[in-house]
Amino acid sequence: MCDQDHFENDRQDAEARGLVTRKQFGKMLAAGVALVLPRVANAVAVTESDVTVTTPDGAADSYFVHPSNGAAPGVLIWPDIFGLRPAFRQMGKRLAESGYSVLVVNPFYRTKKAPTADQGAATAIQELMPLARSLNETTNMTDAKAFIGWLDQQSSVAKNRKMGTQGYCMGGSMAFRTAVAMPDRVGAVASFHGGNGLVTKAPNSPHLQAATTHAQFLICIAENDDKQAPDEKDVMKETFEKAHVPAEIEVYQAMHGWCPPDSTVHNEPLAEKAWSRLLALYGKALA
Repeated sequence: MCDQDHFENDRQDAEARGLVTRKQFGKMLAAGVALVLPRVANAVAVTESDVTVTTPDGAADSYFVHPSNGAAPGVLIWPDIFGLRPAFRQMGKRLAESGYSVLVVNPFYRTKKAPTADQGAATAIQELMPLARSLNETTNMTDAKAFIGWLDQQSSVAKNRKMGTQGYCMGGSMAFRTAVAMPDRVGAVASFHGGNGLVTKAPNSPHLQAATTHAQFLICIAENDDKQAPDEKDVMKETFEKAHVPAEIEVYQAMHGWCPPDSTVHNEPLAEKAWSRLLALYGKALA
């Protein structure tokens, strides 16, 4: 659901609710507002670095952050259409401080090194659609294998525990396909405002592929995505139930893009709720 009309609808919705004025929304876009995430209670010390992951198609610039001591479950983060940027580094570091070894990737490395959105989350969607269209099921699968394989080579990643993966916006379907590509390593999958790309009528629909795995799923849906495709949550629930795949599926009363802290529609209370559900998923599935 990454299109300019969608963001204009978000602006109108936010204004109608009294959340922002037109002038405030414009200032947020112009500034590429970045919020500070809440601190992690009992945060562990972490080590962070920029890394390059070799894939069949080239070299993917990425960000890796992990607890400074010991080995922890690996997590692969797929950003939204705005790509690898400070907000996602912040999110990756916060997750590492909670006890995970986290790789945040630039999904558009074939075309451009990060930053791939010149104005961050304030970049016009039309400018980014060619990047998004350059990716497909095949690139998702080959990238997933390369990224999970790279994580498994790191001494800070626990080899005796499953890995997790999470995706935002277009990254939701990428996270689903990561579990399909690496079923023996991925034990938990989370999608946040995955748009309308998780359920399609094609035989290779991400939700159908995901139902063949043994992972556990967390699917957090934005209310405006749900209004556009109200049947998708029910289709996913039915599909996962028939396959006996554990899945928590919930519609959040927030707009598409509510989780990243630099989003113009960031909803901190609901972003924190989604984050808490993520930690609950990882705590159970990656234990």
